[in-house]
Amino acid sequence: MKRNPRKLKWTKAFRKAAGKEMTVDTTLQFAARRNVPVRYNRDHVATTLKAMQRVSEIRAKRERVFYRNRMAGNREKEREANRKLVAENQHLLPKVRASERLAEEATQQPVVQKVPLQNIQKIQRTRQRMLVGGGVEDVMDED
Repeated sequence: MKRNPRKLKWTKAFRKAAGKEMTVDTTLQFAARRNVPVRYNRDHVATTLKAMQRVSEIRAKRERVFYRNRMAGNREKEREANRKLVAENQHLLPKVRASERLAEEATQQPVVQKVPLQNIQKIQRTRQRMLVGGGVEDVMDED
């Protein structure tokens, strides 16, 4: 049964036509088959093997860059899809009861932030500390 190779997803023709594989690259020319007999020369073979390794390194690097550029926008699309899924299936998520939330807040120690001195008087000073949970705490210091 004959089929169009550009429609079969596992073929090189499909991958190149769909933009999933590099089509224009100088390293791809080295993979072409050459039927030219060459007399054996040890130095020639050594330099050829080094060149083949270097070409494969360059090709791998270019393929990584190509893949990274091709997948650049997927992270945002995936986040949007995840947000949409959570929004649609909100009813399946466990609900946190108010009593449990209050118990968690009570177990956490409030972080106190010091606010600069306000309302300086002769004998007494009043400081206000802001609490993380909200609100302000007045602290009286006597000299």
